[in-house]
Amino acid sequence: MLNFIRDGNLALNAIQRRHARVSTGDMVSVSRFVPPENFELAMLTLELEFVKKGTKSEQVDAALLSTQLKRKYTNQVLTVGQKATFEYHGTNYILTVNRADVEGQNQSNGIERGMLSPDTYIVFEASNASGIKIVNQREAASSNIFKHKEFNLESLGIGGLGAEFADIFRRAFASRVFPPHVTSRLGIKHVKGMLLFGPPGTGKTLMARQIGKMLNGKDPKIVNGPEVLSKFVGETEKNVRDLFADAEQDQRTLGDASELHVIIFDEIDAICKSRGSTRDGTGVHDSIVNQLLTKIDGVEALNNVLLIGMTNRKDLLDEALLRPGRLEVQVEISLPDEAGRFQILQIHTNKMKENSFLGHDINLQELAARTKNYSGAELEGVVKSATSYALNRQLSMDDLTKPVEEENIKITMEDFLHAIHEVQPAFGASTDDLERCRLNGMVDSGDRHNHIYKRAMLLVEQVKVSTRSPLVTCLLEGPSGSGKTALAATVGIDSDFPYVKIVSAETMIGLQESTKCAHIVKVFEDAYKSPMSIIILDDIERLLEYVAIGPRFSNIISQTLMVLLKRLPPKGKKLLVFGTTSQLTFLDSVGICEAFSITYSVPTLRTEDAKKVLKQLNVFSEDDIDAAAEALDDMPIKKLYMLIEMAAQGEDGGSAEAIYAGRKKIKITHFFDCLQDVVRF
Repeated sequence: MLNFIRDGNLALNAIQRRHARVSTGDMVSVSRFVPPENFELAMLTLELEFVKKGTKSEQVDAALLSTQLKRKYTNQVLTVGQKATFEYHGTNYILTVNRADVEGQNQSNGIERGMLSPDTYIVFEASNASGIKIVNQREAASSNIFKHKEFNLESLGIGGLGAEFADIFRRAFASRVFPPHVTSRLGIKHVKGMLLFGPPGTGKTLMARQIGKMLNGKDPKIVNGPEVLSKFVGETEKNVRDLFADAEQDQRTLGDASELHVIIFDEIDAICKSRGSTRDGTGVHDSIVNQLLTKIDGVEALNNVLLIGMTNRKDLLDEALLRPGRLEVQVEISLPDEAGRFQILQIHTNKMKENSFLGHDINLQELAARTKNYSGAELEGVVKSATSYALNRQLSMDDLTKPVEEENIKITMEDFLHAIHEVQPAFGASTDDLERCRLNGMVDSGDRHNHIYKRAMLLVEQVKVSTRSPLVTCLLEGPSGSGKTALAATVGIDSDFPYVKIVSAETMIGLQESTKCAHIVKVFEDAYKSPMSIIILDDIERLLEYVAIGPRFSNIISQTLMVLLKRLPPKGKKLLVFGTTSQLTFLDSVGICEAFSITYSVPTLRTEDAKKVLKQLNVFSEDDIDAAAEALDDMPIKKLYMLIEMAAQGEDGGSAEAIYAGRKKIKITHFFDCLQDVVRF
């Protein structure tokens, strides 16, 4: 028959003419279509109907039909909306392309078309009124719920979460990759919910969004927790029901062939608090939890839904939500390790590298090592900050309209080092606070102080390397001003631990007892998120609101501290706690001393210790050092520094600069006058 079609003519059957909206004898313009690369269809959805509509009914084996279609149409380009005729077992059918997904491409904004390949997953559909019953659909192919055959997390913008993603895939998606009949024979149900929890900025929302994009299902519904709430009675519960309406409709009409519906709840703790914990009088939060539980795991539970919740306050969630059958897959998205930070930095600098904006001196491995306890969001902030330094060099504040030469934009290692100093991690070491605790630095103040420092550093080493000491606590006691806090701060700085925090009463002035307890607990909870941490409890008696007259102290804070000092950190985390006190007898009487593993006494200065300190300060003449040191016997080092500061001003003032520069020395007579003012008899 093809021999009778002349050059310049096209032969179309009635169905093709109807779809193309042309008639016999019409003039049409055509051009050759050249398929691009990676054009093979991953998934094809075809609707079946009879060519001659009537009352007859047929049973169609999806597996056999899929095989015959691929034999006939492999390497054919199919477009959504396209119709074709096909004969199967003596009956003519019209096939309508309802969906055509190309592997690894999102075609929501363009024409959906692709080339049929032997690996294409074909789904057949037929309306209830068509008279066509599709059987063996689940045998037609393996369940192809993913758009990609393999995952490259870096291309999805996910770095440092390979282990977590592998865990999610195993728990939540492994069963969905197999055809429905496999899970039916195994007698199991798919996972319907997962919870991603962890510190802010670690990539929970990013991972949830990318999981939604990777799935060959409906576009994910993304809901911020507070958006569900409504001021009208019953409206909040209706909003929850509406989220599941599409999934319910698909489940009723398509059964096992229903597509996966993904619902992403960001900040789920805002609406799913423990029932009975809120006292607003409306009971709305309790009703939301009840409604959500009913939809996920009720009498008419859906099997085509995946609920992904995200929170950084897992402790606030209702326990019923976390049991198997609900949000049963719970994955902690923690702070990235060094390898993870390297991946994240690579992701955020890839385009810079491709476009030659990165300097040759950039060492991402070194930057990853320097950014301990930085979250993914904070690392992105570091890259932005470094870029701002590079861009700023190309701008002139005198003439902002001056053209910018793009080829001169280079982001250097120095830019990144400035950025690291500028963007501080939320779970990092409070270096500034620690430096404030030792304003005068650390000087050699005798063998006794050096011995305590060395012993404290051995505790640091013990926490680092020991597998049997995840928690070590050390109490530094001694007279006020003897250098306990400065010693603890120095150990914290020298330890190179990623998380070092100091808890002092000065940051909690005016707070109620319960608020102070919550603040202390939060510091410990934050420490548990870091692999190695140091917490300094400064001036414990002040934290306990101790007053000698009475005596009075806060029992609530006391009990909180004793529990925290004995509570082991989570598996894989290590914690070293230093406490300082000038009231050892009081702490012993309330039982806090027993909570510490070891206690060191930080002494006042002896004459020989004071002499060492004065020689290092170099503010006295050689002839006066011995006399000054003799007078400073049994003096706390903090008071020594105050006394030197007073004496350095001179009798008439204005001498401090010359004395500290070494041009003048403190007069011993003036020093003794100042000593009389400082010493209390």
